[in-house]
Amino acid sequence: MPGALPLGDPAPSDGRLPASVVDGVAHRHFGVYLHVPFCRVRCGYCDFNTYTGDELRGAKREDYAEEAVAEVGLAGRVLRDAGLPARPASTVFFGGGTPTMLPSGDLGRMLSAVVDTWGLESGAEVTTEANPDSVDQAYLEQLAEAGFTRVSFGMQSSVPHVLATLERTHDPSRVPLVVRWAREAGLDVSLDLIYGTPGESLDDWRRSLDVALEQEPDHLSAYSLIVEDGTKLARQIRRGEVATPDDDTAADMYELADERLAGAGYEWYEVSNWSRGEAHRSRHNLAYWQGHDWWGVGPGAHSHVGGVRWWNVKHPAAYAQRMAAGESPAAGRETLDDETRRVERVLLSVRTSEGLPTADLDDAGRAAVAGLIADGWVDGRGAIRGRVQLTRAGRLMADAVVRRLLPE
Repeated sequence: MPGALPLGDPAPSDGRLPASVVDGVAHRHFGVYLHVPFCRVRCGYCDFNTYTGDELRGAKREDYAEEAVAEVGLAGRVLRDAGLPARPASTVFFGGGTPTMLPSGDLGRMLSAVVDTWGLESGAEVTTEANPDSVDQAYLEQLAEAGFTRVSFGMQSSVPHVLATLERTHDPSRVPLVVRWAREAGLDVSLDLIYGTPGESLDDWRRSLDVALEQEPDHLSAYSLIVEDGTKLARQIRRGEVATPDDDTAADMYELADERLAGAGYEWYEVSNWSRGEAHRSRHNLAYWQGHDWWGVGPGAHSHVGGVRWWNVKHPAAYAQRMAAGESPAAGRETLDDETRRVERVLLSVRTSEGLPTADLDDAGRAAVAGLIADGWVDGRGAIRGRVQLTRAGRLMADAVVRRLLPE
């Protein structure tokens, strides 16, 4: 089952925000995330806030679009009442779960509510995640007609035994088909891969990379498998039914991915993300990493506006009850102080190709940079220019780099 929500302060029932959220707003973009918490089956490794049909208990999938539209309306009122200027959304992202389990018309209604409430910037990025077996050609055409510009397919692997371990249900031969349909509909394409699955060899991973690159996606994400407590996969490993993932093999897989992707013309811009040039980066995810504002719609969705962060109730039934009552679905929130925001800036910026300005470090952090350069984890030329930028070896050790930049 999904993990627990974070602890925090009580959130007001009307969702109101403090006046401080206006400070610095001119330097922040605004995005919208819409969480669709439905999946046909729960994959054994998944810890996301998603629900299969028999887990809904009091919530109806067919009512969800209307509930999400209601939260968009509430969001518009809350931001306006906080004194924030009208800002069109620069990015909209539908995640899950599997957003494309809903009819395309439902996703279109939710997007229309965002447009009616805030408008879209010229050239706005509008993305939905999708499983390869959850869409057909007509569905993708309908998404494009509704205003979507981009689709992110959960490919994960092209090797059947790896997909079986992950409990992914799609046929890997369907990936080239859905990519072609998306292209014909005029949508940009991103592919998501997972490496380090128990039993996955380096040759298996090479095969998945080859198949992904054959599709010539605009963007590609490659994430190391994380075994989350409470998942089916964690229980299988604990019982000895599945081998424990090997960290050294996973490191070899990352290096292989970076080599292959760079050779094919992709540039890394965040530790786990590559694109065909800056124009095809995921601007929505960049907004998270750069500390901009976003409103998260849906059960368990997180939001951030002007240093205030909050999260919604998790279960779709509890969410539906809040929306029916006209109340904010927020379960808790926190206001970040300056030091917490600085620490988060270090944590996130150091993972990007632009890196972290050394000015954002305290004296102890700046003193650690020379040692990180000597270890081969930070680029020396970048440091001379006043930025902490990871080398390929440093990307593999990003968490260790952060610990040295933020000594206790």
